[in-house]
Amino acid sequence: MLNLSNQRVDEDLFANYPLKTLRALPQSDGGRRLGRWMLAFLGLGILVMFLPWQQNINGEGTITALTPQDRPQTVQNAIAGRIERWAVTDGDYVKRGDTLLVISDIKDDYFDPNLPQRLGEQLTAKQGSLHATETKIRALDGQIVALQTGLKVKLEAARNKVRQSEYKVSADEADLLAIRKNYQIALDRLDRFEKGYKNGLFSLTDLEARRLKVQEDNAKVISQENKLNVSRQELVNARLDLGTIQADFQEKLAKAQSDRSSAVSYLAEAGGEISKIRNKISSVDVRRGLYVVRAPQNGYVVRPSKAGIGETIKEGEPIATLQPANPQLAVELFVRAMDVPLIQRGRVVRLQFDGWPAIQFSGWPTVSVGTFGGRVAVIDAVSSVGGKYRLLVRPIQEQGDQPWPTQLRVGSGVYGWVMLDDVPVWYELWRQLNGFPPSLKEEPKVDEKGAKK
Repeated sequence: MLNLSNQRVDEDLFANYPLKTLRALPQSDGGRRLGRWMLAFLGLGILVMFLPWQQNINGEGTITALTPQDRPQTVQNAIAGRIERWAVTDGDYVKRGDTLLVISDIKDDYFDPNLPQRLGEQLTAKQGSLHATETKIRALDGQIVALQTGLKVKLEAARNKVRQSEYKVSADEADLLAIRKNYQIALDRLDRFEKGYKNGLFSLTDLEARRLKVQEDNAKVISQENKLNVSRQELVNARLDLGTIQADFQEKLAKAQSDRSSAVSYLAEAGGEISKIRNKISSVDVRRGLYVVRAPQNGYVVRPSKAGIGETIKEGEPIATLQPANPQLAVELFVRAMDVPLIQRGRVVRLQFDGWPAIQFSGWPTVSVGTFGGRVAVIDAVSSVGGKYRLLVRPIQEQGDQPWPTQLRVGSGVYGWVMLDDVPVWYELWRQLNGFPPSLKEEPKVDEKGAKK
């Protein structure tokens, strides 16, 4: 063990040996200075703890277009065909209506080069048949009118004949009644003459004359009855003729109306077939116009998905990607589900684009360098892949803020911070250590233009 003494050596050395070097050395006060510095840093740290810190929600995303029409789109062909010629290459700038691709048809229904002419001939023939049917309908209408007129005339004639037969029957009945009366008178006279002959008042000649008269009157009665029966039979025949005429004309009229209905039905079918042919002619014209695939809007051709000549493509198959020119840029950021309730439309966002160096102090955005401003425009109502929610951020130009770079391309990476409320630094450290979400004191106010502050 060491034998340590409480006696200081330096006093003896200074007393016996005059060491000038030791006397020239300054007295050490480093401990005091270190203590002062630590106290200064502690005070500065405590001061920093009470400085305002702006809470934020960070997220990553890419550059996109604000409106769907400005986003990259796939150009598709409307019909199946075979590639005949490419009119563009990768990266070409095209205007709306410029030719991108020329194809030819692969369906055998459209192989005929004179198909429109053939369809035109079919249309002409069907129109001729339609006109003939219309003429037939007009003729049948005239025939029906004639039948109706003839029916009226013949029915009137038949009714007149019936009335004449009825009059004749009435006359014959009256004549029969008169002849029967005469016959009865003749019988009465014959009876008186027979009595008078027995009594000798009349001669046998007078009696035989009366008997002959009775026979003549009886013959007249029989003849008149026969005549009456003939008249009645004529009346029955006239009535039968009346019904027969009406039935015959009804049959002819029904046949004419049936022929007219058939003609009208064929006319409707012919009209439908003409419409089909016209529709097919229009479809053929439109289809032949689709042999040339054109640009739907101004933009740049990116990555044609089909290559070569003679390759067949299906209906509705993508053939190239078109990036619209001069899109209205926006940023889509993806944030956690726990942070979405704290974000409202109109919140300010600070953005750092890939390729643009920046120094970001998320809690003190005023001292950040190289970042760009934005404002939340859209918050998706459903989550995306991975359970995160997408935000669409449109550009803004706050006072003293620089506009977004013109060299930005759709699809570039972005890192962003959605700025929330101010809290002390100590509160933010406490929140981060405990893993709590940011706090929200109040909803952002809406100005007169509808933007949230």
